[in-house]
Amino acid sequence: MLNSLFRGVSVAALVLAGQAALAGGWVLDGASSKLAYGSIKKDSVGEVNSFEELSGTVSKDGAVSVSISLPSVETFIDIRNERMIEHVFKGAAEATLTAQVDIAALEALPAAGTMVADVEGKLSLLGREIAVETEMFVARLSERKVMVSTNDLLFLGVEDAGLTKGVDILQELAKLPGITRTVPVTARFVFESDGDTAQAAPVQEEVEVALAGDPAKGKKVFRKCQACHSFDEGKNGAGPSLHGIIGTGSAAADGFKYSSAFQEANLTWSEDQLAAFLADPKGVVPGNRMGFRGLKKDEDIQNVIAYIRQES
Repeated sequence: MLNSLFRGVSVAALVLAGQAALAGGWVLDGASSKLAYGSIKKDSVGEVNSFEELSGTVSKDGAVSVSISLPSVETFIDIRNERMIEHVFKGAAEATLTAQVDIAALEALPAAGTMVADVEGKLSLLGREIAVETEMFVARLSERKVMVSTNDLLFLGVEDAGLTKGVDILQELAKLPGITRTVPVTARFVFESDGDTAQAAPVQEEVEVALAGDPAKGKKVFRKCQACHSFDEGKNGAGPSLHGIIGTGSAAADGFKYSSAFQEANLTWSEDQLAAFLADPKGVVPGNRMGFRGLKKDEDIQNVIAYIRQES
């Protein structure tokens, strides 16, 4: 999972550092960036997890330095987050990504331009240094922004990263028959110039990505919820069906046994109320038993609501 972050950051460095006449460097926009990985337990239960705090810079001479906050791992179950931090990451604060890129070989991307690039680099994690190389897709969003994303689905073996013992402990504590030892990884990273002179090649229009209220993107975020919820009428699981949820009460799904917290909440699921709940489930409905801790990004919340609106 961590290899992929390095790969994305390094390709961005190649493109950004290749721009002419840069007065400064580039900074990773953590709020617009995402690093996610999947896992499978009990042979068939899939989950999507992520790291919530990413930071990094690319200097004007092509030096890359990026940090992943390991304690920011988000599995949407508090006790599992704690176990990941203690046993898998052994209390380490961060993983570090470094590279020195060859900027002379690349041409500047115009705004709205795209490219695919190869990169090599190094990941430092728990005392190990792992050489990595891969292919990434790069898009120039505007004169000041570049987005880098995985061009293919990537896989990381926990043994390669030195995490086998920690995953063994995690499996034993959770009393699971198995946890996959190779995980798929996806990444999206946005870099923004920290100077005033970053210039893209001339184009007719500057392109920005519309981030809010996209049901297609919301469907992807909703994967975190689909293990417990469906949109089929009357089909309850670990959580209630979300069929027709907008405008209904907080304990209105037929046939589902709600906790007393939801029964006593007396809420109406307007879109604004859903947004507040998705951001802070425990704050909006204190005492609820959900393992879901909430979504950190407003973009993800608006996209999920757009998807719920479309499906329900």
